[in-house]
Amino acid sequence: MALHDKLKVIVISDGTGETATAITRAAMTQFADKDIFFTRYKNVRSKEQIDGIFQEAAIHHDMVVYTVVSLELRQHIAELTRKEHVRAVDLMGPLLTSFSNFFEAEPSHVPGLLHAVNDDYFNRVAAIEFTLNHDDGRNIESLEAADVVLVGISRTSKTPLSIYLSLEGLKVVNVPIVKGLPLPEKLFEVDQRKIFCLTIDPEALLQIRRNRLSRLGAEKSGEYADKQKVIDEIDWANGLYAENKRWPVFNVTGKALEETAAEIMKLLNMRKVNRFKQSKRFQTEEKDEPSES
Repeated sequence: MALHDKLKVIVISDGTGETATAITRAAMTQFADKDIFFTRYKNVRSKEQIDGIFQEAAIHHDMVVYTVVSLELRQHIAELTRKEHVRAVDLMGPLLTSFSNFFEAEPSHVPGLLHAVNDDYFNRVAAIEFTLNHDDGRNIESLEAADVVLVGISRTSKTPLSIYLSLEGLKVVNVPIVKGLPLPEKLFEVDQRKIFCLTIDPEALLQIRRNRLSRLGAEKSGEYADKQKVIDEIDWANGLYAENKRWPVFNVTGKALEETAAEIMKLLNMRKVNRFKQSKRFQTEEKDEPSES
């Protein structure tokens, strides 16, 4: 193999460098007879870092491919390519310029956003998977790993609400409760602030259950769709919630999933803010305490 058949491509990125590497590898498939190897520099955010990389590229006559959103750093790289006589390809700059002209707006120039988006995506996928694996009281032994625990009798929208919340990145367990059966002990062992109770008006629940039986082709007689039994079951559940005063109760009657989910997330955010304030106050008090002489 001739010396120039084996070449190195240096990838510079202010993020993970995965985008630049993937695009470059895709292009290299068109040059199958060339022996190419890559060196990737991630999270490059300063001129000093770039200077060091270009010194190496100039010595070995390497090619540079870069995805950098900072206009200042892109201009610095352009200057170095001329000064050091290094071949370089800007994968991000022309696209940002085109979009800027198209939208008539300046880009944010914040590096690493794609990686942050990917992290958010994978967190949501993990939340959905967790929620599906903990539907209808399954795998309750790992209840402590949940962000939200929904408790309610049959047909109070526990499953669809769980799925909706999981799309927001929350790991949800829904626990069905049945009159006459004890609640799982695990329910009282987890952080009680994770528990949210669902209730519904008797007439609404009665209609939902009767419609379900109709779709299944089943008889509407029996306790499941009996009016007095439904009223007794709701009263029992509401009494149970009242005994556990730390469990907030949400009435889902006539509400869209988005409404109930928004109420739950609002409460979660309020609690998060309060915990942060308490933590800051504690730190301030600790700091302000006079030292012993």
